[in-house]
Formats: sequence, C-alpha cells, structure tokens
Amino acid sequence: MGALSTPPASGAAPGPVHEAGVAELQAAMQAGHTTARAIVSACLARIRAVDQAGARINAVIELNPDALTLAAALDRERARSGPRGPLHGIPVLLKDNIATADRLQTTAGSMVLLGARPPRDAHLVTRLREAGAVILGKTNLSEWANIRSTRSTSGWSTRGGLTRNPHALDRNTSGSSSGSAAAAAAGLAPLTVGTETDGSIVSPASINGVVGLKPTVGLVSRSGIVPISHTQDTAGPMTRSVADAAALLGVLAGPDPRDAATAQSRAQDYTRFLDAGRLEGARLGVVRNQFGGHEGVNAVIEQALAALKAQGAVLVDPAALKHVDKYERAELDVLLYELKAGLAKYLAEFAPDAPVRSLADLIAWNREHRGREMRWFGQEHFERADALGGLDEPAYQEALATCRRYARDDGIDALLAEHRLDALVAPTGGLAWLTDFVNGDHYGGSFSSPAAVAGYPHLTVPAGFVQGLPVGLSFVGPAWSEPLLIGLGHAFEQATKARRAPAFARSMPATRGG
Repeated sequence: MGALSTPPASGAAPGPVHEAGVAELQAAMQAGHTTARAIVSACLARIRAVDQAGARINAVIELNPDALTLAAALDRERARSGPRGPLHGIPVLLKDNIATADRLQTTAGSMVLLGARPPRDAHLVTRLREAGAVILGKTNLSEWANIRSTRSTSGWSTRGGLTRNPHALDRNTSGSSSGSAAAAAAGLAPLTVGTETDGSIVSPASINGVVGLKPTVGLVSRSGIVPISHTQDTAGPMTRSVADAAALLGVLAGPDPRDAATAQSRAQDYTRFLDAGRLEGARLGVVRNQFGGHEGVNAVIEQALAALKAQGAVLVDPAALKHVDKYERAELDVLLYELKAGLAKYLAEFAPDAPVRSLADLIAWNREHRGREMRWFGQEHFERADALGGLDEPAYQEALATCRRYARDDGIDALLAEHRLDALVAPTGGLAWLTDFVNGDHYGGSFSSPAAVAGYPHLTVPAGFVQGLPVGLSFVGPAWSEPLLIGLGHAFEQATKARRAPAFARSMPATRGG
C-alpha cells in the first residue's frame, strides 16, 4: 500500500486513495491532511478513469448523486464534534440488491424493479449511515444473485451489463457479488459490501484477488436485501485487506428486530482481533478433498500452507470433510422453496410500486420482455421454484434437515471436533474463466458450499497468482467464529503480502508463472 503523501494546497485527497485502507484514511482526516469530501472526489475520479473509461470494468451500476454533499456534511460534523467512529467519512459501495431509501435504485440487476423505490433503508445501510459512512453508489451483480438460470453468466445483469475482471478483462468476475469484488480490486472505493447464499462473496473475492468475509448467518441483518434463502443468505465485507473487512464488519453486524436470525448477534469492534501472531499454535485442518484439479492453484496453496506452518500453525493434513455429496441436491431444493416465499415478502415490503408481486408475476414479466431480459439465458430456476409448494411441505422440511445434519453436525462440526481443530483451510476455488455467454459459467471447483449450507463463517484471503490470475485461501470455522478467522486471515496476509493491484490487462499474460 502506498503511503499517504503530504496534502497539496488545493485540499485534494493525499496519496493513492485507491490503495489506502480505512485506518490510513481515517488518520489522514483526523490529522487534517484530507477530508471526506476529497476522498469521495478521488473515488469518483477513479470510477470515471477505470470503470466508465479506460479499462471499463463496469463494476458500478449507479453513483449516489448526493455523495459529495453527504461527505461535506460529515466533514463539518467532524470539525464540530469529532468522528462518530472508524467509518466516519469513508465511502462504501453496496451491491444492487441492498435497499436504500435515497435517490439510488435497488433492482437486483433487473429492469422490473427500476423505479420501485424502497420505503426504507436495509438495516445494514441504516447502520452504515449512523456510523458516518458515505454511500457512494451501487455495484453490478449477477442478475437476481445468480438464482434465475441453470446456465447463467456471472457478472451480467440486464440493467448493468457485464462486469469485467480487472486482472484480465476477458475473464469472468464470478458472482454474484461481481461488481463489489471488481470495485474493491480496482480501488473504486475503500469498502464494498456483497451478499452470499453460496459462494457469492468468497468466489468473486478470490477470483478478483481481494478479501471476502461471509459471516455466520444472523450476524448481519438481511432485512432489506433481495432474498434467495433465509437459511443461507447474508451480507458481508469485500475489501483489499482483512483489517478493512474487520472495520466494516464491526458496523454491519448487530441485532435487528426485523430479522429473527440476528437474535444472537452483537455489535463489536472486530479490529481488536487483528493479531499478526494469531497463527502460532492454531490447529488448521487441510481439507484435501475440497482441492480442485488445477495444478497451478494447488501449487499456490502449497506455498500458502508452508507460510502457515512458518508462522507456527499446526496443520492436520489431510482432514477430510465428509458427506458433502449428501446435501448437494437438498441445498438447491431449500433455496428454491425459500426463494418463492421470500421474494414475495420482499416485493410487498420494499418494492410496493413494482409491476410484480410474486415469483409467478416475475416469470411472466420476463417472458414478456424476453428480448432484453433473457437475451443470454433463461429462468429455469425461477420456473422450478414457482412450481413448488410452501414451506410447510414435507419435502422442504426433509431437505432442510438433510442440509443441517450433513453440513453442520456430521460435517464441519464433526471434523473440527475429531481433530481438535480451530479452523479449516482449502483453496477457495479455481481461476477466473473466459466469459462465455453461449455456454455460461464453468467454475474450476469451489469450497463455498460447506460453510454456506451450514450457515458458518468463511473468510478468503489472497494467496497468490497463476499466470496473472488470483488465487484465494479459505479459512472456515464454526458458528460465530469471525474473531478467530479475522485473526488467522490477518496473520496470513501480513506474512505473505500476496495481494497485488490489478493491471487491467486485456487478457492474461502469455508467460507462465505467478
């Protein structure tokens, strides 16, 4: 990270703001070297330079027209009474399935929700505003968070178009938090927020070379987030460092009466757990049966494992995670049952002016506008979900029980107990693939499902590169173990310094190697 430089006389934000972290920016504002308004201005200039022009990664779907005004008000407040906390004046980009009751749209990437203004902010947005963060805009996503089709292309939405991977522009960003990951990697804002049901934070974070933290389900309220599954959905940080993820999580987390799953959540300062020595004595299970088949990725992870050992970690290798195959079908069943129920509730509460009231209405609307909405792929998942019954169906209850048993009790919990492990480690997934609208996505393996189905926390941290394409290392722990994972991830990050800023190459380098 480049150091913040002495401020110019104009008062513009000092140094390379697109690489500066939250603590660095906050210290500069406290010292009077810059202002929130100058930082927001620098972010807007960066977006113009590499998102809307130059590389044109197309990560930001919409900018907040009030961002500069909000930042200036926060500067006046700082001068008058001091900062509200560590995010005072810090710009944040939100995935476009997170409701904001301002002049920004909330569409999940679909034209059907354009103009349907939410009557109130999502709970996490309220928390961000109360903490003094500046909502800079919304990021593009895989439309409807990638639950529409069996053959979708990640990073594409009807409203936003295609987001490109800043490390190689012809490569995919993964999804569904595509824009949030690409924006974080490209330095469009210090902080971005994504959402995940299964892989939608950790996969794009890994593939775009940034940190992604999927919290325990219920740590962060889902109220005001376009839903897929109330048993697996969560929002979480996507940032350039574990320290920034910890700072953001400390604001996002907290109980919400509108989301019963948050009853055990509590707000706390997660930066307290940033311990560069946390790997010393930590027992980590290496989940070999979740490694993919790419030799380059495996080589990067072997180097990461060596770095963990060098920092004092005790590796239990291998540590086989059993029964993953027993909930693959059941997970999709749960998601589709819950999508049908949850979407209707969201539309009634947060999009009362939309022309659709149910999943059936949405399916019909998409068919009517198929020339635009279904240009590249269909809505097979929507159609299957709409054909299902309600959440009182025995088939749903059985699928949910299967997921909970084999992902939690007989899965992650059993493996941690068997070897007295603190956490599990594995490659987050494969490499960024060439975007292909004809065939859709082709993932190279993924470690997202065990933690996603269990509802447990999952942190991915940059580990290295294969021919210029990023690789992430995953840390997975039991429920509510975010403090542990933040400590482990931070220690690994500080020991390896593996992240690199993207070069915005048109395609991956022709030479072999990292």
